Amino acid sequence: MSVTESVWWMVALIVLLSVVWIVFVSWKNGISPMPASKAVRLTVAGEVNRIPGYANILEAGSGWGTLGLEVIRRCPGKRLTGIENSSIPLWFSQLLTVLYNRSLRAEGGRSHAASKIHFIRGDMYKTSYRDADIVLCYLFPGAMGRLSDKLRQELPPGAAVISVCFALPDKQPVRILTCKDRLRTKVYVYAY
Repeated sequence: MSVTESVWWMVALIVLLSVVWIVFVSWKNGISPMPASKAVRLTVAGEVNRIPGYANILEAGSGWGTLGLEVIRRCPGKRLTGIENSSIPLWFSQLLTVLYNRSLRAEGGRSHAASKIHFIRGDMYKTSYRDADIVLCYLFPGAMGRLSDKLRQELPPGAAVISVCFALPDKQPVRILTCKDRLRTKVYVYAY
């Protein structure tokens, strides 16, 4: 077997193991990590920008990092911590942040995202939400139900929750937005 063939087999094995790992963690979580469409990302960023000034954002289940990175790109004065328990999407989101910062530096811009966005490994059900001004969620009904009590107990007065696709089961949203994407995705906005 040539070196080239060995490399291709190694790459194929890594890809296969990565897919198996994502499937296993998705089964354990009850959902797979889903990247948000551009229309959804823009809608969420617009809602985040309605909150004036500095804000500490927690993204519960940050997945591939596309939503959090878009929010930081479009929302000056905000800081985001993405919480993700699946290793491969977490590494991808961390890589995206590095690439984004490098592209800013290459264009002669300041790399502001490095200090304003962090993707960390964690359990969104064990994370404290006491210091969050905004919580972003792109989860599933079971997770929203499980997170609902924790948010009610821990979020400070004036905090907001912005949820893509799925509503909190026991709270009335202040706004429901319909994105201009193919699926007409709903974004629910809650005030605490």
